Formats: sequence, C-alpha cells, structure tokens
Amino acid sequence: MIQEISDLVVTRWDFFLGLLLEHLQIALISIVIAMAFGLTIGIFISEFRKSAKPVIGLVNFIYTIPSISLLGFLIPLSGIGDTTAIIALTVYALLPMVRNTYTGLTNVSPLLIEAATGMGSTKFQVLYKIKLPLAMPIIIAGIRNMAVMTIALAGIASFIGAGGLGVAIYRGITTNNKAMTIVGSLLIAVLAIVVDTIIGKIEKAVQKHKA
Repeated sequence: MIQEISDLVVTRWDFFLGLLLEHLQIALISIVIAMAFGLTIGIFISEFRKSAKPVIGLVNFIYTIPSISLLGFLIPLSGIGDTTAIIALTVYALLPMVRNTYTGLTNVSPLLIEAATGMGSTKFQVLYKIKLPLAMPIIIAGIRNMAVMTIALAGIASFIGAGGLGVAIYRGITTNNKAMTIVGSLLIAVLAIVVDTIIGKIEKAVQKHKA
C-alpha cells in the first residue's frame, strides 16, 4: 500500500498540487470572511450584552446542523460549486470566531476600562487601544481553531461540485482506490497542521508582545 501511495503521488503530483491549491483557496476565502463577520459580531455583542445570548444561541444552533444538510439547504439558493462551499464553511467558522472575540473582550478588566474612560478616552479608543489588544490572544486562538476546522471541513466540498482535496477523496471512494483516498486525506491533514503551526507562532508572538 505504501508503495502504491508513493507511486500515485509521483505520477499524479500535478493533479494533487492543483487540488491542494484549490483547497487552500476555498478555505482561506472562508476563513477571511468568517474573521471579518465574526469579529464584527463579537465586538457588537460585547458592547451590547443583552444581544449576546440570542446571537450566540443562534450561531450554536446553526453549528449543530450537519454539514451535508447545510450544503443541501444552500444548493437551491447558490447552486453547486465553490460559492456554496465557501458560504457553508463561513457559517461553520463563525462560532469559534464570535465566541472567542466576545469572551476575550468581556474578560478585559473593568478597572482598566474605567481608568481609560476617566482619562477621557472615547468608547472607540477604549475598544481599539485597550480591549482588542488585550483580547487578541484569545481571538487568535479562536482563529487557530476555526482555520483547522475549516480546512478539514472543506474536504466535503467535492460532494456539491466544488474543488479541493475532497475531489481526490471522493474519486478514491467511488472507484475503490484506497491510495487516492489516503493521499487526499493526508494532504488535508498536512495542510491543517501547517496552517495551525503558522497561526500558533503568530499567537506566541502576540503573547510575548503582550507580556
């Protein structure tokens, strides 16, 4: 089996490289969109605490919907292909982003906020100069979890006609080609580990800067 896998990688490297780049593109677009929306929602509910419970509850509810079901719900709206996959992945990525942003911002010491306000800082200045920098390690931890999860989930995108390494897995399953399935799965795992390592280094750098 190992020899079969190595031969497949050597002979079909261009094929796997193309799928890897497609997978990375789909995942990165979803991650960036989720970061933008998740950060915005997290900041909003941290400033307006009464909205936190229903918003987080809604995000939690959506997160419990099976990924295949969500893709099925989206197909009549956005069709098949990368767009539907990106929408679904973005929705799933929102939970860790919203939750970690909210947790990080609400855990900032009220004494620091009171001191900054007493010195004449506006709400925006308090948010930008105090809350966000102090909450950044928790926010980056959320991004790290979200990125790994998104890369892994992107493997199901092939079931609705999208690209990525899921194509190799799907072809391997439908043609009973175990080597193809294993290579596709391993490349997803390696990609997730690499991205997790990169974000982990960023997280450590932020923590050192904070210290």
